[in-house]
Amino acid sequence: MSRGDRAIAYRAGPAGPATAGLLSAVCAGGGQLLNRQYAKGAIFMAAYAVALIVGVPRIGRALEGLITLGDTPTRIVDGTLVRGDHSIFLLINGLLALFAGAALLLLHALNVADAYRHRAALIAGGGAFSGTRRYGDAAAAAQALPKLGRAAPTHRRPRDGRTALLLLAPALLFVLFVSVVPMLFNVLIAFTNYASPNHIPDRSLVSWTGLQTFSRLLSDRAWTSTFGGIFAWNVVWAVLSTLVAYFGGLAVALLIEHRLVRFKKLWRTAFVLPWAFPSFIAILVFRVLFNGALGPVNGLLERAGLPAVPWLSDPTVAKLTVLLVHFWMSMPFLMALLAGILTTIPKDLYEAAEVDGAGGASKFRRITMPHVLIATSPILIMQFASNFNNFNLIYLLTDGGPPNPDYYFAGSTDILLSWIYKMTLEQNQFNMASAVSIVMFVVVALVSVLNYSRTHSFREKD
Repeated sequence: MSRGDRAIAYRAGPAGPATAGLLSAVCAGGGQLLNRQYAKGAIFMAAYAVALIVGVPRIGRALEGLITLGDTPTRIVDGTLVRGDHSIFLLINGLLALFAGAALLLLHALNVADAYRHRAALIAGGGAFSGTRRYGDAAAAAQALPKLGRAAPTHRRPRDGRTALLLLAPALLFVLFVSVVPMLFNVLIAFTNYASPNHIPDRSLVSWTGLQTFSRLLSDRAWTSTFGGIFAWNVVWAVLSTLVAYFGGLAVALLIEHRLVRFKKLWRTAFVLPWAFPSFIAILVFRVLFNGALGPVNGLLERAGLPAVPWLSDPTVAKLTVLLVHFWMSMPFLMALLAGILTTIPKDLYEAAEVDGAGGASKFRRITMPHVLIATSPILIMQFASNFNNFNLIYLLTDGGPPNPDYYFAGSTDILLSWIYKMTLEQNQFNMASAVSIVMFVVVALVSVLNYSRTHSFREKD
């Protein structure tokens, strides 16, 4: 073997990428040491030593708590309060431990992949004693050695990817702890008996019950009646509130854009004003206006010799009142949006239709509506999802009332979200509220995805 061959063999050695990956899999940093990346290997070894000594035992205890949800409730012994396990804290800690364990496994996989790729890059650059690339003298070997340590372009591209991942890591962690962890916590609660009065930590423990909560929701007559009634009203409310506001806004936009209407800017401004008014204040104002005993609306009716209307105390009238208030608040936005879209429709289409003898209804059906629906279909779907979960209007205007004796913890105008709020913060029925929220999420997600995937905006190719 020449001096150049010996120099290259000293740099990379005869071991292949699989050997480096296996060393890092057995001992973190081992493959990096084989590749003579001493600093990186030491960092991996130190990180895993800390994880094994400090992190793994704590993760193990947290996962055990996640499985058992505690063994000892808080109790009084000889007049002294002895704190026991808090099942909900154990559940949260177990979730965090799951993510911490997943992060350690990901770090281990990156450690193995890094050793494998670097070894492969060294071999591809000629650093292995494989006979694929030989140098006949020491000068050629010395010239090649600096290149082998850097592993040229094939090693720099993964580094760029790691830099991007490092920059995205803070945002990823933020989303993880703000969105993903609470969502999983909410899902897991549905599979426990976390509810008042018998299973509220820390005076009593919570345990896993499987699908028992969903079974009660769908089989227990009282719960099924409540869920079915509220769900049916929720769907009717979401559909009617969306369509009434949408077509009402379209009708107003068409009227304003009519060629015989003057002072268009004035009319647009007048109709947009309700949208600019804070919704929170507007709802409270309407609650006072439609008050059955002291409201100004009933006062005016009585002065005119008409009977008072139970705006918020009769179930059917209360639902119509909610739809009316929603129309007043939502129509201006849709009117402004649709008015802008109407101005983009080519005028020559209407002129050609008139030449062909088409009337106003035919032009609206064949020209106006197709153009408007193509442009606003995603917005219409988002409006439906928003109205399905429109908690503020229901809660602030009617508080879910009037009362319904056939419902569990709900009134006649409650939607699923306001019912969940009452079960959670007023009745402590956390497991049932979690089960209902899962059903609600599935319904909204399926309707939104299926309808959005069929819109022109989704299918259109660039």
